Amino acid sequence: MVEEHFYTITQAARLTKIKPHVLRYWEKEFRWLGPRKNSAGRRIYSEHDIELITLIERLLHKEGYSIAGARRRVGKLLALSNQLQLPLSEVQTNPLERFKQELEEILKMLERR
Repeated sequence: MVEEHFYTITQAARLTKIKPHVLRYWEKEFRWLGPRKNSAGRRIYSEHDIELITLIERLLHKEGYSIAGARRRVGKLLALSNQLQLPLSEVQTNPLERFKQELEEILKMLERR
């Protein structure tokens, strides 16, 4: 059985290099980002939450999405992740890049024949 790690907001902020107040803001903007709270009422982030934060950061700061655009993109990626039964990290690559990789794999298989 795989043991999942959980992180406080301070640990999540250090891991993702996102300030705690930004993480709290993103919780309001991205409904999928909802860390649990422990018995003391403190946020506890899961591995999935950390992965989601990393994706949101990439969409907003590296790919130039607006909050609304990133929200739509995250929703589509999570739906695809659930549909394919893959972790989010497996589906967050550029769809065209993923398609290209699959075509290259098919070409390699054909060349072996």
